[in-house]
Amino acid sequence: MARLIGGDLSRLRQLNALSAIRALRESGPLTLSALADRTGLSRPSTKEVTDELVALGWVEEVPPSPGTMGRPARRYRFRAENGYLAGVDIGGHNVRVAVADLDGRILAEAKRPVPPETPLEERLSAIEHAVSMCLDLGGIAMADLWTIAVGTTGTLRPDGSIAYSVAIPSWTGLDLGARLRAMFPCEVLVENDSRLAALGESRRGAARGASDVVFLHLGLGMGAGLIIGGRVHQGFGGAAGEIVVLPEARWLEATEHLNTCAVVPPGTPLEHAAGHTLAAARSGDPVALEAVERYTDDVAIGAAALALILDPQIIVLGGGFSRSADVLLPPLRERLERRCIRMPALAASDLGDECVVIGAIDYAAEHLESRLFTPDAGALPLPR
Repeated sequence: MARLIGGDLSRLRQLNALSAIRALRESGPLTLSALADRTGLSRPSTKEVTDELVALGWVEEVPPSPGTMGRPARRYRFRAENGYLAGVDIGGHNVRVAVADLDGRILAEAKRPVPPETPLEERLSAIEHAVSMCLDLGGIAMADLWTIAVGTTGTLRPDGSIAYSVAIPSWTGLDLGARLRAMFPCEVLVENDSRLAALGESRRGAARGASDVVFLHLGLGMGAGLIIGGRVHQGFGGAAGEIVVLPEARWLEATEHLNTCAVVPPGTPLEHAAGHTLAAARSGDPVALEAVERYTDDVAIGAAALALILDPQIIVLGGGFSRSADVLLPPLRERLERRCIRMPALAASDLGDECVVIGAIDYAAEHLESRLFTPDAGALPLPR
């Protein structure tokens, strides 16, 4: 993480500098006059703060556009390339990684297949290799990585250890946070994958702008993530949204309706079985349509319970099955309408398979914002 230089700036100048950084991050390149308007500072104070931020390396002057006539006003931008963030999605069958600058702009992505039966140490090694591969693709050094946010399947404890995992049985009881912190020389954040997916959809996807969101993570496994008041809701012990473990919700067995349908060709790998059923249902096959009906019967029980408790603005259908939202949304909507006092909006994910890594990047960026670029952050950081 960046070195802190709290003694180099008075508190007032520090607050002015943070205000300027926040305005530049939100609005892109600005002239001094525009920056003064957004921060409420006088133009001389804005000039002084900007000069200091340029000297510290957080801000730089933007060259005039080619062909500009006369003497254009100077414009300044936040140097988001001072450091980098990584988002990691640890699923039962794949590890996905994305790397972004400090503004959350994604620069490179990588994916590494990891079968469910992969031994624990090999899975951890695959995570390290996937991150390294993504950094190489982006031309970024490991030393320039400030924060890694990891989304993992399983029920998490607040300390980053995994209380229970169905998709990766060897994950149960693992102190994943400690293992990853020993692996990477930067800050490591660990969160449930469904909650990060919910965050991604609320920031960049189908739930953009909504403050109360239920995200249904539908795929080979099932899960849910909640956004309440615009923030990821973890619950007191980190188990919020884990309705999948309630037997009466029937989420643990729901996917079997799709996996074991008669339309699935013999010998089809488990990870592709449901896709055959959903494709056949799209074509109107009555056997496949009946399997989809049974599947959405089960999904609707847990989804309705979450909707009745939270009363969300929107429910987002995401995960691997979101590609078949055209098949799943109509029967799911019909079942929810019969159960919900107020039917929330219902939509398919805009982010698809990238929902967790994008949510992880946003989680890391917002954590960085609270740590470094808010009035309560303490000392202004100095880039490395």
